[in-house]
Amino acid sequence: MQTLYNLADTWFLGRLGPAQVSAPGVSFNILFLLIVLGGGFSSAGLTLIAQSRGKDDKEKQEFYLGQLVSLMAVGSIVLAGPILLLMPFLLNLLQVPGEVLPYTQAYLGILLSAMPLTFLYFAFQNIMQGMGDSITPFIIQGFTVILNIFLDWLLIFGHWGFPALGVAGAAYATVFSQGLAVVIGFVILIRGVKGVRLHRKHLIIQPKALGLMASIGMPAAVGQSASALGFTVLQGVVNSLGTPVIAAFSIGNRIINLFMLPALGMSQATTVMIGQKLGAREKDQARLVLRYAVLTIFVFISIGMTFTFFRGNSFVSFFIQDPQVEALGRDLFRIVSPSVVLFSLFTVITGAFQGGGDTKPIMLLNMIRLWGLRVPLAWFLVLVMGIGPVGVWISMFVSNLGTAALGFYLLYSRPWMDRLNPAEI
Repeated sequence: MQTLYNLADTWFLGRLGPAQVSAPGVSFNILFLLIVLGGGFSSAGLTLIAQSRGKDDKEKQEFYLGQLVSLMAVGSIVLAGPILLLMPFLLNLLQVPGEVLPYTQAYLGILLSAMPLTFLYFAFQNIMQGMGDSITPFIIQGFTVILNIFLDWLLIFGHWGFPALGVAGAAYATVFSQGLAVVIGFVILIRGVKGVRLHRKHLIIQPKALGLMASIGMPAAVGQSASALGFTVLQGVVNSLGTPVIAAFSIGNRIINLFMLPALGMSQATTVMIGQKLGAREKDQARLVLRYAVLTIFVFISIGMTFTFFRGNSFVSFFIQDPQVEALGRDLFRIVSPSVVLFSLFTVITGAFQGGGDTKPIMLLNMIRLWGLRVPLAWFLVLVMGIGPVGVWISMFVSNLGTAALGFYLLYSRPWMDRLNPAEI
């Protein structure tokens, strides 16, 4: 549902042209840097809430709930503010083409200003999932995604007396929809209708809790932010190849992210269930959770990537009817699709590391994926060897494959289930 916000923007903006549809793709690489930083600390809260629930300690659940909300509110302002001020410099550094630049500035500026809403909804979502309730966030997201699609149509093209805002309209639609989701989520938390309540006394950040959340969240946040920075640098390589390649890369990544959603959902479920099992000191059950999660997602992702391998151009044409972009997208999926299957399995096992509170492997693997493999390989193949977009697609394949292999090695060689002592949480 979260990804459908961006997919809706991409579909509607694709009706306007390649320059407009490229704006969300370019913006996402900068926004992703902030989102993963917030997501790292938010996931730390999920781990602590899940393990507190596993040992049936309601007071601790509510305590970490309040700590997480305050941390996310403050962190969003501290992180987004400097990026907003440096936005012109960053877009220039990324070599954003002149025809794409004004659309990207409009889209990115609006979403950066509303980053506290994004962070607070992440907090609510992780709180609910830590308690084992993924249905409530799903229902809220479903409602606001439908609203976002309607507002995209209304604000991008200008209907019912509203001005045609184009790319800015897509950003405003997303902000309004996410804002409504935050309001609904916090009404639920304040009223305590889901079994835990947000108390004012728990909003004061405690140094010990902050230290524990940092020890769990910081490695994941650093690794994911380094990965996001790598994506930003990679976007610069892609931008040097022209607008059609930017459009194909942006749309291709959106489609891959859509098919990756079951793996991301399964990873979150793995985090919650393993966290609860370890909190209850049931290691055998934790291993069983991981085994079934990996087998289940293997079936789902294999089906999806088979479709993209053979019909990748058709998926691209759904967003934009441009023969050159469709051909580039077809080549991307022919090369990358097989590696996405293995990377999906890796995504699931990161949930096991997160549930156990052992997030250093996540940091290491994310850094290797982008900085050890994808970015240098793309730079060499595109800018040194001069083989064009295929060099980017090959770098994506190699980095996904290598990261997955190393991830499984670390899973079997590290004592990740012993990272946290339930009695000390």
